[in-house]
Amino acid sequence: MADRPEAITGVHEVQPPRSTIATAGDSVFLEHLFQRTLAKERKRTERSGKPFLLMLVDIGNSSSIEKRRRLFSGILSALLRATRETDVIGWYKKDIVVGVIFTEITAENKSLQLEAMLTRMSELLRAQLGTEQFNQISISRHLFPEDWDHDAQETQSNPVLYPDLVNRESLQRFPRILKRIMDVLGSIIGIVILSPLFLVIAVAIKLTSQGPILFSQERVGQYGTRFRLLKFRSMCVNNDDGNHREYVRQLIAGTASTHSSNGRNGTGQGVYKLTDDERITPIGSWLRRSSIDELPQLFNVLNGEMSLVGPRPPVSYEVSAYGLWHRTRLLVAKPGITGLWQVSGRNRVTFDEMVRLDLAYVRSWSPWLDIEILLRTPRAVLEGAH
Repeated sequence: MADRPEAITGVHEVQPPRSTIATAGDSVFLEHLFQRTLAKERKRTERSGKPFLLMLVDIGNSSSIEKRRRLFSGILSALLRATRETDVIGWYKKDIVVGVIFTEITAENKSLQLEAMLTRMSELLRAQLGTEQFNQISISRHLFPEDWDHDAQETQSNPVLYPDLVNRESLQRFPRILKRIMDVLGSIIGIVILSPLFLVIAVAIKLTSQGPILFSQERVGQYGTRFRLLKFRSMCVNNDDGNHREYVRQLIAGTASTHSSNGRNGTGQGVYKLTDDERITPIGSWLRRSSIDELPQLFNVLNGEMSLVGPRPPVSYEVSAYGLWHRTRLLVAKPGITGLWQVSGRNRVTFDEMVRLDLAYVRSWSPWLDIEILLRTPRAVLEGAH
């Protein structure tokens, strides 16, 4: 079959999977195959850095089956004229939303190119369907990767681009409810049992340095949602975080040096962390080594902003330095106090290895894995404190 002459330009050839159904002589992906292809295109873009466009045509579900069938036939006819054979057409949502994936959009002049594509598509659909039918549909476009605004306070990721993740959470509804029950019970029990320790630490902080007992910092949670993370204050107030920002940038880029952690690392291995930090208070050093400064995050867990087990929530300037594939750790799970990274090497692994551990945790997640990680955490904390 020859390339369609009126295809939208700026899209490079990608061979689609062969498992399709025939419609009007051409191939239209079934819903699960289209969503699987969308997930693969995200991974392809994460490796190549070349964006793709997802365009959705919503035909609604108010008309009769026969009317929707005729409407879909007209939409498909227009789509086949506006795309190449190497573009992917399929059901984003069966019988309701048709999707088109325009792969490898040219990075230069993306805005102008996307506007021209949408205008061209609208013109073809209007010509094919007529004004009355055209007014019954809605068209939306979604570019990947997303241009995350790190100053925004709301959710930054576009769930439309991640139907596989949304569907996975729906299928795991009961296990997710069980995980939330574990979080609530665990945080309440932890707060009650540790309340005497909280009081002792609060007094020690007030006696050794000026400033509040708790430190509140904005962190980035699942899907880019911002929240205020709580910790026992371990640093002087009004400090300059410039050195930490630079070290985080180097760590993510893979150019950070390891440190001996003041000779306390009994394994003889270096650790990936900023040591000899002048911002840390006398008691703060011990709080950080023992991870006791993290205990107030039990209140974040109780509020539903975090989980007992999950990826660590990053600060905004850390996310700004992320590569595309690093962002996945913010999408696949709610952030946690402890996780597979903490019990599998903690600061002795590179940032890329930490992200891979986060993704491995999600792939193999079960309530029993959470319990196992929680049971392994005290030993990992004690080993890290010596």
